[in-house]
Amino acid sequence: MGTYYEQLSLDERSAIACLRAEGHSLGKIATRLDRPASTISRELNRNSGVQVGYKPAYADEQARARRWRGSRLARQPVLRQFVLDRLAMGWSPEQISGRLTQGNSSMRISHESIYRFIYAQIRRTNRYEWRHYLPQAKSKRGWRRRPHRPMEHIKDRVSIDCRPAHVNNRRQCGHWEADLLHPRKSGAAILVVQERSTRFILLAKQPSKHAQLVVDRIKCWFSALPPQMRRSLTQDNGTEFFEHHQLNPGGIDTYFCDPHSPWQKGGVENANGRLRRYIPRGTDPGSFSDEHLQELANDLNNTPRKCLGFKTPAEVFSKRLLHLKCESTSQLSLG
Repeated sequence: MGTYYEQLSLDERSAIACLRAEGHSLGKIATRLDRPASTISRELNRNSGVQVGYKPAYADEQARARRWRGSRLARQPVLRQFVLDRLAMGWSPEQISGRLTQGNSSMRISHESIYRFIYAQIRRTNRYEWRHYLPQAKSKRGWRRRPHRPMEHIKDRVSIDCRPAHVNNRRQCGHWEADLLHPRKSGAAILVVQERSTRFILLAKQPSKHAQLVVDRIKCWFSALPPQMRRSLTQDNGTEFFEHHQLNPGGIDTYFCDPHSPWQKGGVENANGRLRRYIPRGTDPGSFSDEHLQELANDLNNTPRKCLGFKTPAEVFSKRLLHLKCESTSQLSLG
């Protein structure tokens, strides 16, 4: 068994102060209190004030403060402000924790500690606005069941089962996922397209869910990319993707998830969850513009992601593009 050390009491600290003032040595004080001399020495070194010297009440307060084991965020105001500022910017607790480990800062915090701190504030203050600091703005942890829409018949539909198996490991660039996010049941919507390997996201405001408008926007985006960065597109069975086959002549293979299986395009579903923080359900589509969405996409693309080793999607996507350009240039020079 380990050695048990009993803390000094206030009476013992008062005795130390009196004996020290009378000029007794550390050894004699230790003998009088039946304590090791090292305990007396450590007490005087750790709990003496620079100006006031050794005072029993001050020493007792100092010792109690060191023994407090509350939340690190409650004890360290600089770290707390850093974390809250990043949460307000839309960073997740994991992103904050991961980014801190990459820097040279002495500040460290686990994502679980951040979650516990936020939920503790909700319980302590009974103010539920604290939940808006979290990615899904939930006041309690847990999975929520959501209804699924029935499958629609789509011309030339190719099942995700026919998609090459290597796409699943997310190592090859150029494979995208698409979805249409509806702030309200009717009116304008948000077209969300995300690249699977880099998590680079594209956003656009659509006046409706008309399929031709959706495919025109996707063609416009993909036309600016090299062929290696636009290999395939996976989507759900919504009517907004009825004209998907117009992408095929451009070398883009299109695949569709199984009915009631949105998890098969989990990357863009995760992106939708992030977008809901800024554009929650019930938001008036007239309250935001396409320019606002481009700013939001830029913010998301410049937020570090755990799955990317806490690099940002923009950093990884740009590196892939640069690699392809260099590879293309080297091939031309060899020719």
